[in-house]
Amino acid sequence: MPYQDILYDETDGVATITINRPDRYNAFRGQTCMELIDAFHRAGWNKDIGVIVLTGAGDKAFCTGGDQGAHDGQYDGRGLIGLPVEELQRLIREVPKPVIARVNGFAIGGGHVLHVICDLSIASETAVFGQVGPKVGSVDPGFGTAYLARVVGEKRAREIWYLCRKYSARQALEWGLVNAVVPPGQLDEEVRAWCDEILEKSPTALSIAKRSFNADSDNIAGIGALGMQALSLYYDTEESKEGVRAFREKRTPEFRKYHK
Repeated sequence: MPYQDILYDETDGVATITINRPDRYNAFRGQTCMELIDAFHRAGWNKDIGVIVLTGAGDKAFCTGGDQGAHDGQYDGRGLIGLPVEELQRLIREVPKPVIARVNGFAIGGGHVLHVICDLSIASETAVFGQVGPKVGSVDPGFGTAYLARVVGEKRAREIWYLCRKYSARQALEWGLVNAVVPPGQLDEEVRAWCDEILEKSPTALSIAKRSFNADSDNIAGIGALGMQALSLYYDTEESKEGVRAFREKRTPEFRKYHK
């Protein structure tokens, strides 16, 4: 697949997949998700690759989730909501090697979910974390909610979703959302150091370990499937569409006006 929205690189046993839409704060559309899925398949089953790094182009954003410019009731790709993000999330968990999120800026909305489901997250001090779904008439059910609770606990997870606040990298580290925080100029060096340590380990042992970790939470995929079915119906409501309209018009949404 020729890539329009991402960059792909393989260097010394590490595959780096970069969402290359910095003008959109690395938000993803249907095309982006399809390319990410292709890239993860490409790296995931290549025996010369021992670690996969997921990141965003530039220094402003890791990923800010679904591109609202490509969202009009449904997104512009395939799948239940026109965005195969559910398939992408499962694939990140299924590839038999560690995936590191290199968080170089905003990890917001669906981008926050992507970093959470990666095996490890290493963040710049300038990184910002948080959810926005209920502010724009959306939600990421399944791994975005239930798995987040596994990571930070029920109370914190509900706070993240219900209040849609933004959190600093240091706060994320305290909550266990990330593994390490370093100055921006040291991010690449730190990520490479973690990759090199992983590359010294047995690939088979790492694969078994990853699958055993995932086995404990694989049932969340079923929750996500049900949630996405509900989300596809919700996106057709005026309540959800009001969130998209308000975002584009840069105003506060009036959700309760359309809530029935």
